Amino acid sequence: MATFRLQGSKVLAVSMTGDSVKAKNGSMVAYDGQMAFKKMSGGGEGLRGMVTRRLTGEQMEVMEVRGQGTCWFADRASEINLVSLHGEKLWVEASNLLCTDAGLRTGTTFTGMRGGATGNGLFTTTVEGTGQAAIMSDGPAVVLRVTPQYPLQVDPGAYIAHQGNLQQHFQSGVTFRTLMGEGGGEAFQIRFEGDGLVYVQPSERNTIGGDL
Repeated sequence: MATFRLQGSKVLAVSMTGDSVKAKNGSMVAYDGQMAFKKMSGGGEGLRGMVTRRLTGEQMEVMEVRGQGTCWFADRASEINLVSLHGEKLWVEASNLLCTDAGLRTGTTFTGMRGGATGNGLFTTTVEGTGQAAIMSDGPAVVLRVTPQYPLQVDPGAYIAHQGNLQQHFQSGVTFRTLMGEGGGEAFQIRFEGDGLVYVQPSERNTIGGDL
């Protein structure tokens, strides 16, 4: 299995001894030894994953890197966080996924409706199995614990990923911006209940709902 380690907070070094990893296309910045690079279609599991991504718009261009040596990955100076999985599943926005062990299974899952008024659905990339994944954030990520006693509300633009036994609900009618008298478009928050971890970033991306 490949060995993941951070060099600083914005560069991922992956050491390989004949094994492989899947990484965001174009994220390789340097390598030593003997490496082979192969662009993969879709980023999900086979034809089903590719078709699902085309239907949902959850885009993820992936390359397979295999060889002997070390490969370094980075993307737009984003902060990188390592997540170790031991048979669990990680839900992560496709744009925030940098690299995974090749043995981890990736796919797309429907995570809920974004309000009844529009009927739009949200789809998230899943990573499952045993191994390591590297996720990115705009600024240092914060990991928040959710317990049955303390559910968590998250701004969709700040959400990166989550893991554990969590139920995800979308609450329309209010966002953190509308609480302050700002913003437009359809207002909603993501509510997490159960037991697990939620990763958020200190910067809001544009979401499919427009100005949230």
